[in-house]
Amino acid sequence: MVQSTPSFTSESLAALKKRYADASQAHVFKFFDDLEDEAATALFEQLSSIDIERCNEFFDRTVRNPAPLEDSVQLEPLASDSFASTLDSAQADANAEWRAEGIRLIRENKVAVILLAGGQGTRLGSSAPKGCYDIGLPSGKCLFEIQAERIRRLQEIASDKDSATKAIIPWLVMTSGPTSAATQKKFADEDYFGLNPNDVFFFNQGVLPCFDFDGKIMLEQPGKVAVAPDGNGGIYEALRLSGALDWLRNRGVEHIHSYCVDNCLVRVADPTFIGYAALRGAECGALVVPKKSWDEPVGVICLRNGHYSVVEYSEISEDMARMTREGTSQLAYNAGNICNHFYTLDFLQKRVPDIESRLEHHVAKKKIKCVDIESGAQIAPTKPNGIKLERFVFDVFPYVQRMAILEVDRKDQFSPLKNAPGSGVDCPETSRSDLIQQCIRFAEDAGARVQLVEGQEPSFEISALVSYAGEGLESLKGKTLVADQLITDINSVATV
Repeated sequence: MVQSTPSFTSESLAALKKRYADASQAHVFKFFDDLEDEAATALFEQLSSIDIERCNEFFDRTVRNPAPLEDSVQLEPLASDSFASTLDSAQADANAEWRAEGIRLIRENKVAVILLAGGQGTRLGSSAPKGCYDIGLPSGKCLFEIQAERIRRLQEIASDKDSATKAIIPWLVMTSGPTSAATQKKFADEDYFGLNPNDVFFFNQGVLPCFDFDGKIMLEQPGKVAVAPDGNGGIYEALRLSGALDWLRNRGVEHIHSYCVDNCLVRVADPTFIGYAALRGAECGALVVPKKSWDEPVGVICLRNGHYSVVEYSEISEDMARMTREGTSQLAYNAGNICNHFYTLDFLQKRVPDIESRLEHHVAKKKIKCVDIESGAQIAPTKPNGIKLERFVFDVFPYVQRMAILEVDRKDQFSPLKNAPGSGVDCPETSRSDLIQQCIRFAEDAGARVQLVEGQEPSFEISALVSYAGEGLESLKGKTLVADQLITDINSVATV
């Protein structure tokens, strides 16, 4: 019970109760007087941090009074001249130009990266942040370390060898409530994977209360509101509220690359992508990969009523999904979305706040553990009993004025980690294999041969500190390399 002196006054408590009563959410105080001091204070602070009027507005706009469906939705594939492809051999000179521009921007410290790292490895059998997961490489490196070393290598590539000033790529890491402390501890324990701590900025993804189907906020415990992350589209508000955008502005950053932690092949701060988008004068951009087949269950970037959008595979008819570009066998709806984006800082700071006010939330009906308000009993539902509201990071696309879309090779840049070990698709084994096969290609493209053993899975890894994307391996030409080795020094490799 609340007996000793709490960290709130009777006046502030009365005012907070009135706010929630006026918002028809007074039930959240049902068990307040029975709570111990610490729990009561925690609930008071949690309820004070929630903009209840705004949350009610979100529910009303999304669930009670959703915007009317468009009378007609016209989907169109991207026009051939509206995007570029690194897969087109005729674009080799353009690729080199884009990369050179990206390297120049990095050298001038105008590029930063944002890592979306709010997820846990629950489906992988781990409660740790997904970025801490070891996919089974010879080095034993986790996803965070692989990506940090790519940043370090790219900083080295971009730095002017004749200048004392070195290229720095600030790394912003978006965590969530469950992953924040563990992520920051991992970075600290690993000495920030060799990066300067002053160049790393942690910020938390936002959360929203969970609602029952009648719009009442749910309690997870008698002294705790049930909340859920507000979707990866919450990144925009989280960047502003955390001060991250001002931090970047003060550092002179102009261009930003954003990606998800679960992609072991991601080219962090990809200079080709950044250079391409910058030279097009884009305010927002997206990397895409060709679909594996017409029926691959992946969202695609196309035009919805004339505006860029990500359209889920379920929204495209089979006839449209099978459609090919005139005179080719290439699918028309082929721009597979991989959550790999470019932004200008001006877009995030000056345009997005206005765009956000026009965005709707998406409804996710979920099984939410909660307390029965009448009895106080704990409920573990067996079917969906509540609603989580979320936004998606690509919800801003229809409002983008200058978009840059670049197609890249899936085997070089996209291998998501989504499923449990042994599942055979988008799992630790496929991530490990995809990265090892990429390292073998790097060596072979440099003129080496990796001696594979028939029937045996190779364990061949080239550290990202040695090569970011296949560069710097010229000395391997003509050598036959042992298939099971970790190359951390280009001058010390195991040969046959």
